[in-house]
Amino acid sequence: MAPLPNFPTDPDDDPAAYVGLAAETAARQARERGWTDVRALAPGAVITLEYRVGRLNFEVDEGVVRRSWKG
Repeated sequence: MAPLPNFPTDPDDDPAAYVGLAAETAARQARERGWTDVRALAPGAVITLEYRVGRLNFEVDEGVVRRSWKG
């Protein structure tokens, strides 16, 4: 039997910790903590729902992160 591949994992970080931060500060901190892709989205933005390891999504309103989630 072939060995299982080593899939990448998300950083060990709580997305909820970014809520309430200024978007620029949150993005900088996320990259420092190992997130490879940080995406800022407007409230109600239409997005694709594919999951990408290492991506952190922010819903940003008036320059502040209102919601944050992986993938």
